[in-house]
Amino acid sequence: MNPAQRFRDRVCIVTGGNSGIGLATVVRFAQEGGRVVVVARNPEKGEAAAVKAREAGAPDALSIPCDVSDEAAVETTVRTTLDQFGRLDVVVNNAGLMVFKPLVEHTADDWTNVLRVDLLGAFFFTRQAFLHMKPGGTIVNVSSVHAVETTPLVASYAAAKAALVSLTHSAALEGRDLGIRVNAVLPGAIDTPMLWENPNVKSGAETIDPKDVGKPEDVAAAIAFLASEEAAFVQGAAMRVDGGRLAKL
Repeated sequence: MNPAQRFRDRVCIVTGGNSGIGLATVVRFAQEGGRVVVVARNPEKGEAAAVKAREAGAPDALSIPCDVSDEAAVETTVRTTLDQFGRLDVVVNNAGLMVFKPLVEHTADDWTNVLRVDLLGAFFFTRQAFLHMKPGGTIVNVSSVHAVETTPLVASYAAAKAALVSLTHSAALEGRDLGIRVNAVLPGAIDTPMLWENPNVKSGAETIDPKDVGKPEDVAAAIAFLASEEAAFVQGAAMRVDGGRLAKL
């Protein structure tokens, strides 16, 4: 049985929508009546995700190849969305990049690459949303528990995700007068390639209790709530979705 149609006729952009949390969110929006735009760097993977969205209930789901770190590409993506659907209601800034290196081995290029994807990409889409969304629009930024507590070897990623929470707060303040809500989710250990490809996890330096590992669909459910009218009075929130992992003493 499909969930309630909370996103019927609402146009929803999901960046990094080809796998993991992004793909689960694409499918969730499609199940709930959304008109879905999958944003992914890889055209083939993006189209495969759009096919899954169509199968889940979004017959006109669209895939747009886009490097979120390229502001011109982001502008083109939003313009294509508006040309196709005539409106923009939801943006989920999920695309992310992670570099695993000791801090002393991080280069300026490492920092620039991570920040351009994880932070500036979200800013570029937020700016476009503010320019084109009508009141009632929503933005959900996918940050990470690394914004609060982190581990070795991921300094640039943790800093970018912390800055994304700060951007969420700033955008929520300015979005309020525009009638646009901006919130963030902070996923913990989620069963995605990014988790299992983490060298800390592979080496055993970071032990993951199976009880602490969530599903992409768990995060997608939180994103859908924040993007829906059920969260109409939620603005500037940073919602942890980590199964209580950070609450442990």
